[in-house]
Amino acid sequence: MSDRIKKIFEDNSKKLVTFVTGGDPDYTTSKEILDQIIEKEADIIEIGMPFSDPMADGPTIQLASKRAIDNGTNLETIFKICNHIREKNFSIPIVLMGYYNVILHYGIKNFVDKIDSIGIDGLIIVDLQPEEDQELYDSLRSKNIDLIRLITPNTTSKRLSTITNQASGFLYYVTITGITGQKSADIQELKKIIPNIREYSKLPIIAGFGIKDKKDVTEICKTTDGVVIGSSIVKIIENNLNNKRKMMSEISSFIEELKKGTK
Repeated sequence: MSDRIKKIFEDNSKKLVTFVTGGDPDYTTSKEILDQIIEKEADIIEIGMPFSDPMADGPTIQLASKRAIDNGTNLETIFKICNHIREKNFSIPIVLMGYYNVILHYGIKNFVDKIDSIGIDGLIIVDLQPEEDQELYDSLRSKNIDLIRLITPNTTSKRLSTITNQASGFLYYVTITGITGQKSADIQELKKIIPNIREYSKLPIIAGFGIKDKKDVTEICKTTDGVVIGSSIVKIIENNLNNKRKMMSEISSFIEELKKGTK
């Protein structure tokens, strides 16, 4: 397990993981947004690597990817943003989230060497199955970088065993079947499934997808070790593209409020 991720979970407090698409709406603003999120004490930063066909994502994050790409964001931009964070904050875990095509195109070894040199702690690859990720897993493991696995409400017990076998960092529980930002998390379903997952792995479980506000955070943190909030933050960016000051202010207040939900 990455040392930073391990350290963040050493106490029993619930964790707030935030997601934004790197380079959205542009390189400079993206850095400022992440600075703001870190200042308001998010526990883990998840940064999306923009992709032209983000099939797990709903319209909000699809548009964020498009804005970032239209403004020239590529992997090198993402690396520069991560460098910026790491130079200012050595302790916060940084997780990159994206699609396997982006990594394959860059080259697995080149990609892993690069993120290792920057100080990236984990990867979430939405469209890569455990049966097909050995090369990436081995490469990441050699650098002590976590490959964070996704578990969904319809994951079978047999599959759960396969997924958790080589998981590290934390487990990402997808609370809904479908794309990001559309439905709300099913709390009752969550209460039934999380204890079952814990029988297969001692890793922390963080829930994401369909978590929209402080009330959701409070409810879900009763069962999990923390939450990921993404689409709701990205929506604030989308709604304030012409007013950066308002965008920053709303993001700041929102993260503060979400953080209270983890207490």
